[in-house]
Amino acid sequence: MLYRKMPKNGDKLSILGFGCMRLPMIDGKIDEDRAIGQVRSAINAGVNYVDTAWPYHGGASEPFVGRALADGYREKVKLATKLPAWMIEKREDMDHYLSAQLTRLKTDHIDYYLVHALDGELWDSVAAKGVREFLDAAKADGRIKNAGFSFHGWLPDFKRIVDAYDWDFCQIQYNYLDQQFQAGTEGLQYAAGKGLGVIIMEPLRGGSLAQPAPPAVAAIWDEAATRRPPVEWALRWVWNHPEVTVVLSGMNDEEQVAQNLAIADTATAGALSLAELEMIDRAGAMYKELMQIGCTGCGYCMPCPAGVQIPKCLDAYNKLHMFGDVEGSKFHYVISVSGVIGASAPGFASQCVACGECKEKCPQHLPIPETLEKVAAEMEDDRVEERKAMALKLFKVRAHEGLANA
Repeated sequence: MLYRKMPKNGDKLSILGFGCMRLPMIDGKIDEDRAIGQVRSAINAGVNYVDTAWPYHGGASEPFVGRALADGYREKVKLATKLPAWMIEKREDMDHYLSAQLTRLKTDHIDYYLVHALDGELWDSVAAKGVREFLDAAKADGRIKNAGFSFHGWLPDFKRIVDAYDWDFCQIQYNYLDQQFQAGTEGLQYAAGKGLGVIIMEPLRGGSLAQPAPPAVAAIWDEAATRRPPVEWALRWVWNHPEVTVVLSGMNDEEQVAQNLAIADTATAGALSLAELEMIDRAGAMYKELMQIGCTGCGYCMPCPAGVQIPKCLDAYNKLHMFGDVEGSKFHYVISVSGVIGASAPGFASQCVACGECKEKCPQHLPIPETLEKVAAEMEDDRVEERKAMALKLFKVRAHEGLANA
């Protein structure tokens, strides 16, 4: 495992951090045995930064992390969580949430505490309610060690927030598709130039950049003198930036953990050649041409009042256009959103009533209702019920095989 120093305090942090927003699930809940095994195996391999937040997994992530870091694992890591800024109505709420988080996480302090999901408007709101004074007090009495913020707005507001408080670090979305999106490269360099450590979220764009590449992108990767899987190109691109301190990966599979750890053993800053960087830029341009909407699958848009499974709908729509497998994409769409498997009720795009609630909550500021209308038009035809029946039959066959092999 490689490590980089946090500029203001000298902490040596693993370049790979474990993000606890996309943990493995079973029966609608965190698969605790698998998830604890994954977190602890990563820590045993050198990961020393674990990130969670109040709303992750519907509020279940923080208590899970508290249990995962038992048995001496808490002392091996720097723990990060976040103040749910959108839920703050008055100064006292900040102390209330921090106190609850310390209890949920079974710890007496948070190493890296972030004001969560800021944009310009939300920052103005919590600043007016005393968040700077709260952070000062929490640092002074030891409840938190380092103060930061995560960001989902636009570059001018990012710079304004960086300059508004003596932050220790910040967290931004950054990958080779998002060089000019939100804070982007300019924001990364601005924050680092002010002495802030920079934590990266969404390095794989919600996992999209780790999937087998569409043919047009795969053809670009095939040009490389050194062959690497898509996930390795994406992670190495982020780590190539010396301004980056930690890259968070939302790992939820043992193979993902092993693969990410292997890449983190050798991914040094400045290691990619100019030819490789040019190739990655071309791959990014091709992805942008193929993708219909920049959804990362974060789930902030959920729950939908009309029951639409928004991230699943948008993911299926993107895959339809990236890979061109019309029938396969429609079948997997039905599996994902029909309620036959893994959900208690159907969540088709056609259920959208264009209330706009998802659009207000989306940190990417995506045109979700308008896109759901397109999803319904392209993905829902007169064979939906037939595909549902096929999916149910397949599910029953696999369940029977699983019982037979148990």
